[in-house]
Amino acid sequence: MARTPSNMLALGTKAPFFELPNPAKNNMLQSLEELKGEKGTLVVFMCNHCPFVIHIIDKLAELYEDYKGKGIEFIAINSNDIENYPADSPELMVDFAEERGFTFPYLFDESQSVAKAYDAACTPDFYFFDEKLDLIYRGQMDDARPGNNKEVTGEDLIIAFENLLAGQPQEKMQKPSLGCNIKWK
Repeated sequence: MARTPSNMLALGTKAPFFELPNPAKNNMLQSLEELKGEKGTLVVFMCNHCPFVIHIIDKLAELYEDYKGKGIEFIAINSNDIENYPADSPELMVDFAEERGFTFPYLFDESQSVAKAYDAACTPDFYFFDEKLDLIYRGQMDDARPGNNKEVTGEDLIIAFENLLAGQPQEKMQKPSLGCNIKWK
């Protein structure tokens, strides 16, 4: 598996707008504006087959349950080329969400334009925006990776969420996420 780090988009960047189909809702188009959280929005680029995503998805689902009632929304986006990676098809995205028990929106970026707008590089790649949709955190969920024997805690995201909710500044040191490269066409 290729180990690709995040590109670390500049803090303060305004969240690029998107409107993408949600395969779980009959491909109904959903936009950043309608899905964003009252206090914060986590945009995560992920896919179904990546071992790095599979390694953290249960904790990510748990974090969503912990924070959605606090005004933080999660939006997942799959930008992988499904022609060469059919395991990431929209139909299988629905199955993956059901099997893993996550309920946040999981949208399909077939043109890959949204991944390019966010300068996304890997799966998973995390971008956390405040209520004004300004980027306040980007990087890893925590130090756990497949095979490194570190517990999946979500620590880095939890710190970012808690800092936002408490009105505290974000950590200056933000470590890049690491995962499989996005499968570009």
